Amino acid sequence: MRDDPTPPADCRFETRAIHVGQDYRDETGAVIPPIYLTSTFETGNPGGFDYTRSGNPNFRNLQTTLASLEGARHATIFASGVSAITAVAFSLKAGDVILSEANIYGCTFRLFEQVLKRFGVTIKYANLANPGNYGLIDDLKPALVWLESPTNPLLKVLDIAAISQHAHKVGATVVVDNTFASSLLQRPLELGADLSLLSTTKYSNGHSDVLGGAVCSNSDEWQARMIFAQKALGLQPSPFDAWMTSRGVKTEALRVERHSANALELARRLEAHPGVKRVVHPFLPSHPQHALARRQMSAGGGMLLADFGLSQEATLAFLRRLRLFTQAESLGGIESLVCHPATMTHASVPKETRQAVGVTDGLVRFSAGIEHVEDLWADIEQALKAREA
Repeated sequence: MRDDPTPPADCRFETRAIHVGQDYRDETGAVIPPIYLTSTFETGNPGGFDYTRSGNPNFRNLQTTLASLEGARHATIFASGVSAITAVAFSLKAGDVILSEANIYGCTFRLFEQVLKRFGVTIKYANLANPGNYGLIDDLKPALVWLESPTNPLLKVLDIAAISQHAHKVGATVVVDNTFASSLLQRPLELGADLSLLSTTKYSNGHSDVLGGAVCSNSDEWQARMIFAQKALGLQPSPFDAWMTSRGVKTEALRVERHSANALELARRLEAHPGVKRVVHPFLPSHPQHALARRQMSAGGGMLLADFGLSQEATLAFLRRLRLFTQAESLGGIESLVCHPATMTHASVPKETRQAVGVTDGLVRFSAGIEHVEDLWADIEQALKAREA
C-alpha cells in the first residue's frame, strides 16, 4: 500500500477526475471504490453515516470529485438535473424574486411558472446577453439571478463575471446552469457566480445511462441548504447512479474534447452549406458573443444549432432521414443526438414565448457525439441531399 495516496494539490483536471473522490477502499485495496447498496448504516460507524437518503459513501466520493473539477469547496449531488434545480428553487420563500435569462431549459421554465409561482415567488425574464438589461437587477433586487451559459437551446453566451458583479451589489445570488459547457470548459464559480449547477446526466456521466444532478458552491450556508434539500425533499440519487457517474467523470476530459472538436467542425461545414439558413456555435466567429465565449470557455462545447428555414413537418422529415443522429432529448452522451426543440425540449413553453426568443419550427439542435466526424458529416449530407431531391 502507498504511504500517501492523496493526489498533489496542483494536479490538472484530467488527473483529479481520476484520483479525487476515491475513498472507502482502504480495507480491501480495491482500485475502484465499491457500490454501497445499503439503505441504512449501523450507528457509530467511522464515516458518520446513518441512512442513505442523508448520505452514502458513493455520494461523498462523487461530491468530492465534482467539487474539485468545478473549483468549489462544496458539491451536493441529486437524483437528476431537475432535482438540483428544485433544491435551489425551494430555498426561496413567498415574496422572493428570480430574475432569469429568457432562454432557459424548458423544464426549468415549467418549474418556475407552474410550481414556484403557486408559492408566491415572482419570476421575471430578460435577455441577459444584453448588458442594457443589467439595470433590471438594480430595479428588482432579486433573491436569485438565474443564468445558463451557453443557453438551451439557442447557445447564447452570458457574461458571468459582469452579471455576478452587478448582482452582488444588491445582495443577489447568481446561479449558473453549467450543463451545456461542462466542468471541463467553464467554471462559473471562478468567474464570480455563487452556485454552479450541473445535470450530471450529460457530460459528467457521458454515457446516456444514468440520471443525476449537482450543485457546487463555495458557501457553507448554501451547502447546508443543499444538504437539507437532499434529505428533506428526498432528492438524493441511488448509490448505483452515483457510482456510475463517478466512473463516467473519469473520462470527461477526453470525451468533451472530442465532442467540442466534432461540433465545431460540423458547424463550420453547415455554415458553408447553401441549404442552411443559420448556424450557431459559440466558437464560430459569426456567433454574437464569440469573443466572450473565447474568453470564458476553453472550447465551444458539443452543441450546435442549425435553422434550415423549413416548416415543422419538413424539419421533422429531415431528422428522420438521419442514420447516426438519434432523435432524442438529452445531450452529452458518447452518441450523437438530434432534437427539434419546438416539439421536444421546449414543447412546454408557449409557442409565442418560444418564437419570441428564437425557437422556430425550423430550428434543429445537434449534440455531437464522439464518433468520427467524417461519418457524422456524411450522414448530415445524405439527409440534406434527400431533402433537396
